[in-house]
Amino acid sequence: MAFWIVTDVCGDLPTHYVQKQKNLKLVPMSYQVDGVVQKIDPLDPNQEETARGFYQKLNEGSHASTFQVAQQDWLDALTPLCADGQDILLLAFSSGLSSTCESGFAAIQELQGKYPERKLLAVDTQSASLGHGLFVHHVLALRDSGKNIEECYQYAQDLAPKLIHWFTVNDLHFLRRGGRVSTTSAYLGSILKIKPVLNVDENGKLIPRAKVQGRKRSLNALFEKVRDYAFEPEKQIVFISHGDCYEDANWLAQKLKAELRISDVMISSIGPIIGCHSGPGTVAIFFLGKDDAGRKAL
Repeated sequence: MAFWIVTDVCGDLPTHYVQKQKNLKLVPMSYQVDGVVQKIDPLDPNQEETARGFYQKLNEGSHASTFQVAQQDWLDALTPLCADGQDILLLAFSSGLSSTCESGFAAIQELQGKYPERKLLAVDTQSASLGHGLFVHHVLALRDSGKNIEECYQYAQDLAPKLIHWFTVNDLHFLRRGGRVSTTSAYLGSILKIKPVLNVDENGKLIPRAKVQGRKRSLNALFEKVRDYAFEPEKQIVFISHGDCYEDANWLAQKLKAELRISDVMISSIGPIIGCHSGPGTVAIFFLGKDDAGRKAL
C-alpha cells in the first residue's frame, strides 16, 4: 500500500501539478497583508492571479507577514490519515528558515505515541520555495516508482544537501526588513542598482554570496550556477520560481534550454509565504548538484 507524503505550501508547487498527484497532502499556511489574515489554498484555481494581486499590494507599499504551521495544524492534517491506517512521510520546509519544521516533527512524535503501529517519518528538506517543491517532486517520483517508505526516507535524507538553490532579488528592501542585508547596504544597493545573488546553504539558511550590478547580470549569474554546479543538467528537471516577473524567469528558462540543453523546466510563481520576505521581482532556480558544493560558501 502506497504511503502518504505530507508537506506544507512553502513549496510553491503549482495547482495543476498538485492535482495530478496521488497520496499527497499539502498543509495550508496563513499570511497577513495590512493586518488582514489570509490562508493559502493549495488547490487555488487562480493561483497565478492570487500571487499577482499579492505582489501588486507589496508594490503599493502594503506590509505583509507570515505565520508558521503550528503543531496543531500538522495534527489536524495528519491525524485523519493515521486513523485511516495510513503511513506518512512528512517533508518540512527548512528548519533554518522557520520553526514550521520543528512543529511538524513534534506532531509526528505525538502521533507515533497514539498510533504505534503506523510508520511515521519526518525529514527536514533544508529547502525553500520551489526548491522545497522540487524536493517533494523527487521523493514523489521515487515513491511512485515502487519504493517503500523507508527507502524514500533514506533517499530524502541524502537528497537535502544536493538540491541546490540560487536566487536574486530586484529590491533589497525586503531582505533588509528580514535582516538579510543592512539598511546601509540596501540603501546603497538601490542607488547603485546592485542585485545580490544568494543561495540556501548546507544548514538550510539564506546566505548572500555575491553582488552584481544590473538585472540582466544577476539573471546570468543564476545561469552560471547551473552551468557550474548541476549534475548532468540535460538529464534533469529544473524548477524556476518568480515574484511576478514571468518574463525574466522565462528568459532564464530559454537560456538553459538553448545553452545547456535542459529540456525539462517548470516555472511557477513564488507564493505569499516566501514572497513576503523576498519581494516582487525575485527569480530563483533549483536543481540537483554534482555534490553539495553549490550549497557551501564559495
